[in-house]
Amino acid sequence: MTTINQKPKEGSMMKRYWIWAAVAIGLIALATVPAAAQTAANQPKEKAFRIERSMPPEAVACIECHKREHPGLFSDWANSRHASANITCFDCHRAEESDADVSQAHYQQYARSDSPWGTKEYKVPVAAAVTPKDCSRCHPDEVSQYAVSKHANTIEIIWKIDPWLQKGMNSDFERQAGCFHCHGTVLKAEKGELTSDTWPNVGVGRVNLDGSKGSCTSCHTRHRFSVMEARKPEACGQCHLGPDHPQIEIFMESKHGDIYTAFGDEYNWNSAPGTWTAGVDYRGPTCAACHMSGSGPVMTTHDVTERLSWELQAPLTIRPAEFAAFPAKTNWETERGKMKAVCMQCHGKKWVDDHYVKLDGVIKEYNEVYYKPAKALFDQLVEKKLLDPSRFFDERLEQEFYELWHHEGRRARMGAAMMAPDYSWWHGFYECKHRFTGFTEEGNHLIKTNTPAYKAEDYPNATGSTQRPKEVFPQ
Repeated sequence: MTTINQKPKEGSMMKRYWIWAAVAIGLIALATVPAAAQTAANQPKEKAFRIERSMPPEAVACIECHKREHPGLFSDWANSRHASANITCFDCHRAEESDADVSQAHYQQYARSDSPWGTKEYKVPVAAAVTPKDCSRCHPDEVSQYAVSKHANTIEIIWKIDPWLQKGMNSDFERQAGCFHCHGTVLKAEKGELTSDTWPNVGVGRVNLDGSKGSCTSCHTRHRFSVMEARKPEACGQCHLGPDHPQIEIFMESKHGDIYTAFGDEYNWNSAPGTWTAGVDYRGPTCAACHMSGSGPVMTTHDVTERLSWELQAPLTIRPAEFAAFPAKTNWETERGKMKAVCMQCHGKKWVDDHYVKLDGVIKEYNEVYYKPAKALFDQLVEKKLLDPSRFFDERLEQEFYELWHHEGRRARMGAAMMAPDYSWWHGFYECKHRFTGFTEEGNHLIKTNTPAYKAEDYPNATGSTQRPKEVFPQ
């Protein structure tokens, strides 16, 4: 045992010397290593892609050029199922010379001197916007289903029902940044390039220059086009969120959302299309599992209008076939049967039947207790010329009536449909009561005193065009 007065052994001193020497050398070496090399482990690595299978030289040129010019885009595609199946930029973006959406600027890429791939021998007409019509060459069933859905036809729907558009109560930029980002623009081209007021856009109801409607990349974002991504609720939550249609928030509050949060990293998201199975690939459903994916005897669909037995977003809840703006060509009882079959992959019949008893009761009370009396009072105010509906939203009672059904009323109904009690009650019916009582109090006062409502003459930014797009509503 070494005491404080004893000297360390010679071997021990040598060992310590070499340890400290090694540490010093290591520190000196580290100090001389370039910063880039020290952080190399955290830097993105180049994705190798060798052309090892047959593809036309024009496609090779696309790949090699974009690999250098847009490495993120290239890497996304290189990791996709498209790349695995030898589907290239050329297959999706190629157009006919006479097509309205051919990019004229892209032709300049074939007159370059700094790239072996930028020469005229590879010149082909391409279009920036890949449309459902393009996708239908390989996915005909999905595109035909999507074409009849509310998603694909949402531009027609909102122009028929939305006072923001009908009355020009918001500006063109407010629409472009907000409404049209999700609903879609009507694409236009000038001098061979898409116009900045209609592009970029991947809205679900985008009207394309080839006549097709929609954008598959709304849900399967480019250039991975992942089925896994579209199966996750966040894909739907890009648009279905907020005060008027908070489906993503409702889902996350529900037991389904809780299971997804807890176990979602264990789901088999990449199961082949048509094989994604409840209880095998996932424990709790997502939006896609209930509304689109095949389940039990129910076939996969890209028509989100299917499986619905109520039109919950409408002011007065009606059956989908009764929705005047876009009547569904479905039978609500048949579609409810499909949704019940999906539910019964995990739930018993009694559970599922009683859920719909509750939902139907909620809808009846919303219609009869809240919406119909409020609508009757609103119509009476208009009839007595105490409200002027020519410029909606510039009178406070117009806003109150709108939010009664468009905000609180939707949340109450959708919360009940998706089993989210906080949204059905506190964000829904509780707020309906406040909105309803305030609306009726002021409305009755105006009638009693025969006083017109205050009109905001300086209502801001009510500058949007009221002209319906001729591409959707031909004369």
